[in-house]
Amino acid sequence: MRVGMFLNYAGGFAEVADEVGELEAAGVDLVAVPEAYSFDAVSQLGFLAARTSTITLASGILQLYTRTPTLTAMTAAGLDYVSGGRFELGIGASGPQVIEGFHGVRYDAPVGRTREIIEICRATWRREPVVHEGRHYRIPLPAGEGTGLGKPLKLINHPVRERIPITVAALGPKSVEQTAEIADGWLPMFFHPERAGAVWGDALAAGTARRPAGLAPLDVFASPALAITERPEDVLPLVKPQLALYVGGMGARGKNFYNDLVASYGFAEEAARIQELYLAGRKEEAVAAVPDELVRAISLIGPASYVAERVAAFAEAGVTTLTVTPLARSSAERVALMAGFRRLVG
Repeated sequence: MRVGMFLNYAGGFAEVADEVGELEAAGVDLVAVPEAYSFDAVSQLGFLAARTSTITLASGILQLYTRTPTLTAMTAAGLDYVSGGRFELGIGASGPQVIEGFHGVRYDAPVGRTREIIEICRATWRREPVVHEGRHYRIPLPAGEGTGLGKPLKLINHPVRERIPITVAALGPKSVEQTAEIADGWLPMFFHPERAGAVWGDALAAGTARRPAGLAPLDVFASPALAITERPEDVLPLVKPQLALYVGGMGARGKNFYNDLVASYGFAEEAARIQELYLAGRKEEAVAAVPDELVRAISLIGPASYVAERVAAFAEAGVTTLTVTPLARSSAERVALMAGFRRLVG
């Protein structure tokens, strides 16, 4: 099982690079750089590529709507080049709140767009003239939609790899099914080992049944919070604000993917209550309404022996990469925690 870590949205590049260098020395396999309405992920990934030598660098995630498919392919090829073949492309739809609210771009057809973007990226990396006649993207742009002067072009540079791994952030059944069919990796959120099969098992099986023989088995990510402690009850509350934000506030009533997910785990009443409180502006009460049982299930918080048991549960549920969020107060504590966790996982 690979061990990785998600970086913080708000970290300074130089300080984060120093920390990632220490994580690399400690044997951590991967760091993922998020992109919300923060600094862009690409700048930091390029900076980290210059400051590291062995650790895998992943985008976690680049949003579908904010770059053209060919720009996404160019960016991935460039990051793979400057890192010496250490980049993994994570993509995802994000949600209407960010895509329409911050970028001013219409949020539509995330499943169909994902398939076409993957097809275009892989063709670009093979240095084929990019010709794509899809429902959502047409390359070159037809004369009726542009000047008619566009012509098929291929990437000028020779990529380090013509098959950069692509991981897709997906929650809904159609998206998960497609991910299992065509992607290299799958990044869900709030992964519950004991209930993931009931929520996603059918979709994963259906997609895997159509998976091409040339694709390696799907790399399944999980991103639990991590704390090795004899007093888990003191740490569980630290996870609740993020859960309350996503379950309660990341979307509207009837259009919140994370709320739907937590409800499908068996916490429907709790999810509804969290959303009601959060959208009413009662955020502290929403945080308090997050059940301890949910936090324990999706996290790695407790004594070392308990964390080892939970790692085994994640592995049993099919997880192959753990990109954790270490709960620590300083860079030194995070590095020490990640080094210990790397040894624990083996």
